[in-house]
Amino acid sequence: MIAGGEKAPGSSVMDQVGDNIIHHVSNSDIHHPIVHLPHLFGIDMSVTKHVLMLWIVAVIVSAAVIIPIRKFLRRGDGVPTGMANAIESVVKFIRDSIVEPNVGSKWVNTWTPLILTFFFFILFANGIGMVPIFDVLGAFNRFVLGVPYADQDNFINHLLHGGVTATGNFNVTAALATITFFTIIVAGTKAHGFIQHWKNLVPHGLAWPVYIILIPIEIMGLFVKPFALTMRLAANMTGGHIALLALLSLMAIFAEMFHSAVAGIGVAFLSVPMAAAIAGLEIIVVMVQAYVFTLLTAVFVGMSINVHH
Repeated sequence: MIAGGEKAPGSSVMDQVGDNIIHHVSNSDIHHPIVHLPHLFGIDMSVTKHVLMLWIVAVIVSAAVIIPIRKFLRRGDGVPTGMANAIESVVKFIRDSIVEPNVGSKWVNTWTPLILTFFFFILFANGIGMVPIFDVLGAFNRFVLGVPYADQDNFINHLLHGGVTATGNFNVTAALATITFFTIIVAGTKAHGFIQHWKNLVPHGLAWPVYIILIPIEIMGLFVKPFALTMRLAANMTGGHIALLALLSLMAIFAEMFHSAVAGIGVAFLSVPMAAAIAGLEIIVVMVQAYVFTLLTAVFVGMSINVHH
């Protein structure tokens, strides 16, 4: 409380909701890394929440793909079953429906592995972001082990800072889009040669004054493509989580507004089903965004290979 009986800033639920939502979708900051590491060339190399999630996703993707395929190859009967059958279906779909129509049959086997890596990595990263792993750990730590949240020396409490959806981090999606950017250049160079690839950025045979306008536009377009990939994936994954948290926060907001727990419980009958519906929609978004990123990557790579199209 401050003079005049007014509440201090940040003491009401309304003042805390925004910070709590941002806290749950952002990366852990430099004050709460998972593992403290020294600076290297002026860069803090400490392991944050999203770095940890990237490692976890890499391990899970490797295990989910490599182990079933190795079992299938050891069996040697040529008939995939179970997880291996599911992986084969996904691989055939990506290769035949996404990569080949865009890059052509000549280059399909060259670029399918990269497109598949994008798809599986983004799919798993998006999907794991929907699982409240650390929230469950935090609840166990607080209510079973009795460790207060204020104890910042506790390792589990360190894990609670930041969100779990690594693909909601623009740095992560920018890194993926940067790979796409260089893949476009490499694909065009392999297909046409380095000099001819850059010549293919603009159509041939136009009047020279047109190139004064067209060349800068095409160069800008070269950078707009990865920028669009970066923003689309991160914004979609972040937006869904913000909507979920905002709906669930309505219970605390209404309880405070009417100074009654009954009001909060009453709003729960509306906000919880709506949050469940958005969570179901998010499951679809998880798959769609992985598909869209890989599709657009294949389209952009195909555009640099099949210039006449």
